[in-house]
Amino acid sequence: MRTKICGITSYEDAMVAIEAGADALGFVFYEKSPRYITIEKAQEIIRKLPPFVEKVALFVNVTPEIVNLTCKQTQATLAQLHFEINDEFVEALEIPFVRVIRAKSREDIQNYADEYRLVDAYCEAYGGAGKRINIEWFDNIDCSKIILAGGLTPSNVASLKEYGFYGVDVSSGVELSHGKKDAKKVREFIKNACS
Repeated sequence: MRTKICGITSYEDAMVAIEAGADALGFVFYEKSPRYITIEKAQEIIRKLPPFVEKVALFVNVTPEIVNLTCKQTQATLAQLHFEINDEFVEALEIPFVRVIRAKSREDIQNYADEYRLVDAYCEAYGGAGKRINIEWFDNIDCSKIILAGGLTPSNVASLKEYGFYGVDVSSGVELSHGKKDAKKVREFIKNACS
């Protein structure tokens, strides 16, 4: 499974994740999040990163213009969209994107089944709640285009391998505090997801 470490707020945490083998880093451009990062701070971190790492910019309820501009300014390579978007929105985007499905039921996880998508447990707040989705919902379905998020930790990630998820996305499960990663947990999470 590919791994994304989300809620990166420092260069040190970014490098710990990369050196541990993370495929992607997430930067949260949602001001209400405890892991919010400014464009300037993200620029500073991303500018120093090695190549071949996906830099994912996370957005909630913004215009396509904001997505395009933020990604261009920060050199983010993928937009993660935590809100409903229409065809017009998609056509206006100048960067690859992944939809987030905030699943309330088993049926929800089959939305956009032909696309790579991130599936998280529904909760009132956007992202980072650490709420675990009902894993039985994924029984007997094709998970090869699903990136699973929500309530993942170094101790439970290995149990997901049988489902064949494309990837896993973690934030609070590898933190010391909001926005500050625990290097040991990051390394354990990636090792357990990939070994």
